[in-house]
Amino acid sequence: MSNKIALITGGSRGLGRSTALALAQKGVDVVLTYLSHADEANAVVAKIENLGGRAAALQLDTGDTSTFSFFTERFADTLQRMGGRQSFDYLVNNAGIGIHASFAETTEDEFDTLMNIHLKGVFFLTQQLLPLIEDGGRIVNLSSGLARFSLPGYAAYGTMKGAVEVLTRYMAQELGPRGIAVNTIAPGAIETDFGGGVVRDNPELNQFVAASTAMGRAGLPDDIGGAIASLLTGDNQWITGQRIEVSGGMNL
Repeated sequence: MSNKIALITGGSRGLGRSTALALAQKGVDVVLTYLSHADEANAVVAKIENLGGRAAALQLDTGDTSTFSFFTERFADTLQRMGGRQSFDYLVNNAGIGIHASFAETTEDEFDTLMNIHLKGVFFLTQQLLPLIEDGGRIVNLSSGLARFSLPGYAAYGTMKGAVEVLTRYMAQELGPRGIAVNTIAPGAIETDFGGGVVRDNPELNQFVAASTAMGRAGLPDDIGGAIASLLTGDNQWITGQRIEVSGGMNL
């Protein structure tokens, strides 16, 4: 019997990379997408192959819906090549960017960029992939703690993530008859290069996050990758339509 297969958008770095490796360690084959860092994506593929798994990397701009049909064809070919499959099991909508700007100073272009990647892209890429997702499959959409609590500079970003949480519930309702569970993982502040690496590289901000978090530190990528892998592959099959915050208890 062939392995389960996961598609992870934005899988070359940060949370996507951690999720890819966590799933590979559980015996799941991985297809990851990247926007421009092919070398980093290929390094993740090589690492998974060294673990004994199968993996592939495909270029995708999740903010450009006009490319989704062609991507889906390439993805279907990749599934066939990896394991003779015509379908896949797990979709992780992870790709994203951070734009830090106050509400008063956010431009329409910045708003549209965030909308296209974080909401419109998630909506229409998932829609495009529905025929390939196995009945009984699993979808995880990435949100943020910033959809629950507010920090200056993230009005547009937090708004998109709030919309993703609503979308997740609708997807769970409509895909439930196919046995497909859809949930949201909402990370807190994580030490990655996201947003220019500010949580990781700015000591004052890192200390602020640690002081605001019940567990006493900022999050690490593996905190999130492990949680996503557990939700997808563990004994959590009756959970759907839920927002699961993985923040170490930030701003409780």
